[in-house]
Amino acid sequence: MRTRIGTRLMLGAGLVTSLVIGVMATLVMRSHTDQLVFELTQSANQVSETIKSSTHYDMLENRREDLHRQIRNIGDLKEQGIQKVRLFNQEGKIMFSSDHEEIGTALDKAGEACYMCHAEGKPLEKLDIQKRSRIFRAPDGSRVLGIINPIPNEASCWTADCHAHSQQQKILGVLDVNLSMVQADRQIASSREVLLGLAALAILASSLVLWYLNRRLVLRPVAALVDGTRRVAAGDLTTTITVTANTELGDLAKAFNAMTHRIAETQRQLTQADKLASVGRLAAGVAHEINNPLTGVLTYASLLAKRYEQDPQTREDLEVIVRETKRCRGIIRELLDFARPTAPARKPTDVNEVVRRSLAVVMNQLSMNHVNLALDLAADLPKAFVEGNQIQQVVVNLLLNAADAIGPDGGQIHIVTETAQLQPKGHSVIRQATCPKGHDLMDPSAPVAGLASIRVLAGVGALQLTLNLDPVYGRYHDAGREGITTGTQVHFACPVCQRSLHVPERLCEVCGAPTFSVLAGDDDPVYMCTRQGCHTSQWPSRDQAGVKRMVELRVEDTGAGITPEDLPHIFEPFFSNKGNRGTGLGLAVTWGIIEGHDGTIDVKSEVGRGTHFTVRLPLAPSTRSPRNGPKSAI
Repeated sequence: MRTRIGTRLMLGAGLVTSLVIGVMATLVMRSHTDQLVFELTQSANQVSETIKSSTHYDMLENRREDLHRQIRNIGDLKEQGIQKVRLFNQEGKIMFSSDHEEIGTALDKAGEACYMCHAEGKPLEKLDIQKRSRIFRAPDGSRVLGIINPIPNEASCWTADCHAHSQQQKILGVLDVNLSMVQADRQIASSREVLLGLAALAILASSLVLWYLNRRLVLRPVAALVDGTRRVAAGDLTTTITVTANTELGDLAKAFNAMTHRIAETQRQLTQADKLASVGRLAAGVAHEINNPLTGVLTYASLLAKRYEQDPQTREDLEVIVRETKRCRGIIRELLDFARPTAPARKPTDVNEVVRRSLAVVMNQLSMNHVNLALDLAADLPKAFVEGNQIQQVVVNLLLNAADAIGPDGGQIHIVTETAQLQPKGHSVIRQATCPKGHDLMDPSAPVAGLASIRVLAGVGALQLTLNLDPVYGRYHDAGREGITTGTQVHFACPVCQRSLHVPERLCEVCGAPTFSVLAGDDDPVYMCTRQGCHTSQWPSRDQAGVKRMVELRVEDTGAGITPEDLPHIFEPFFSNKGNRGTGLGLAVTWGIIEGHDGTIDVKSEVGRGTHFTVRLPLAPSTRSPRNGPKSAI
């Protein structure tokens, strides 16, 4: 039978608490009883001394009647607790007693009233008060405290005419006083009841406190951990446990959240890898099934173009078919290399001409969707260092996506080309990052905004997380920082060798916290602040390079827009919000092409108001820095 850990803790703690309180109550009760008996013994001794003093003169004068009367009077003080007063001679014979019937009788020297003085066969001369007292039971069952007080011989005894005691006799007799302990026993019983009640209340109160603390500090966190573990086992990797205390169980909850986050991240990476593998398998199938039909289309289109040499319009249409068929074959080859992309064959290219060729391909579809097209192409646009066919594929994909977003009700697409003056921060991409030992920190399986992220270990106290940093210099779309409190100082390390990435001699110029760095190349560090929430970074080599000029292409539409939930995923393979009308490969291929050209692609969208794609491409090496001239509207 399974027993809850809380029940076992409660039983164990309750048993120990009850035992400790019980022992303490017993010791307190025993101490209280001993103290009460001691005080009663002291009181009995004082009574005995008082009686001895008051009868001293009568004993010296041998006034027996007066002595009898005093002893009887003292014995009658029952309400004062005095039960009996007796006077023994050295032989144990009762000479005087408050009980008249005992006078003249003798007691056994080994009896309860005599054994102390005669323990060694002769009376002892000096005994302390504890050895002269004893407690015994009266015939009615009540307890009685008896104390004996030896009457020593003195000069007035052996010189008086009325006595015949020798000088050598040390003890003449013993005064025995018996005090009733009924009142004392009642007080002890009352104290015992009170103490038992207090002990019971203490056990109950401590049990309640233990129950509350056990429930709050143990049962609830453990139950949350058990429930979270079951949900993770059931496949819910979004499970997080609220950290309610700064204890070991709180650290365990933090570690559980970090573990769940890493499992979810790993699963996402595996899913991404599986998607890429699926792309490869799909591309191989597409190449096998489509290459032959495309070859037939290309062959017959070429033959028809030769037949209609005298019909310019028909020949122009057939040349479009030939050109686009060849481009389709190129796309299939690129799909085959999607999982292992190769560097494009780049050369100086007029992006405006690429845009015009792309429009010739999609113009019919734009017309069917009642799309108004507005072009603002810079007349003196410098050439970009790109592969024209791949950039045409990018433009066609963006235009088709814009047409689909607009739908059959019509709208507008605005295409703009110009030269962009880009500051390093917010635009420069860290495409390689290593730790001081040379381990690669780039993580293409966990992209941030479509770019391979920088993977590092982040330590916050006992908690250790894996963070994927935004590779764009000066932009902070990091993944994995959600569980770190703003203002916390984080320790960063390499996930491969665990070496610290901190730079102790360099502090953040804004908040003064330590910085850490990754190497974007040989001796090319990028510094970032270790304080959570402080968005300060420095890339000295890029800052010194200053403004960077690039060719910028913008495709803006007035379509339905993209929801904030879908926006981070639009560049993932097979992600599509078009239903059965899309494969989810268009933007994934587009992102791969731009990335292969060392360019950037950004997207901004607002539901119901449209989407803006911005593509930036590097200039050709021989391009100078002319001023932007007027734009031509086509």
